[in-house]
Amino acid sequence: MNISRNSSQSAPMQTDVDKRQVAIFAAGCFWGTEEYFRRLPGVLSTTVGYCGGTTPNPTYEQVCSGTSNHAESLRIEFDPAKISYDQLLRHFFRMHDPTQLNRQGADFGTQYRSVIFYQDDEQRVIAEKIIAELSANMIYQKPIVTELVAAMPFYPAEEYHQDYLLKNPGGYCHVDLSLAGKPLE
Repeated sequence: MNISRNSSQSAPMQTDVDKRQVAIFAAGCFWGTEEYFRRLPGVLSTTVGYCGGTTPNPTYEQVCSGTSNHAESLRIEFDPAKISYDQLLRHFFRMHDPTQLNRQGADFGTQYRSVIFYQDDEQRVIAEKIIAELSANMIYQKPIVTELVAAMPFYPAEEYHQDYLLKNPGGYCHVDLSLAGKPLE
């Protein structure tokens, strides 16, 4: 935690770092998902990893085999004064196809499923509201299959997966990254 000291006080003062919030989403291959969200103002940090499974500290190979039941996921730390959870969810639904069961683009398998891992009841309620709104407005031609799951342990992926598209420009990506720079409708 970052702390600052006031010369007249010996106790540390808490800074805006304490106002950070966390969101965890799964939207297919985590490389493109990370790069999309990394570009949004108000996103403070991103970590790709595995969530939603039963194996502690899974490896990429275990996740890809389908035996751990984890989804490739993204943990986002964000500043709610600059981007709200509602806005993050709207980007989540824009950047992938939430009607595809266990696949995105050319990737298929349960590790590529669409999931919102909500951190508390407030996030759950916001997600339910947006899913209901998108469904009522028939934004998609098929039903939304995104899972809404209470937060589970998140395990960071191996280092070579972190910031993958920054390290490998032109690497595989199922996401239209240009959408990150466009305003939400």
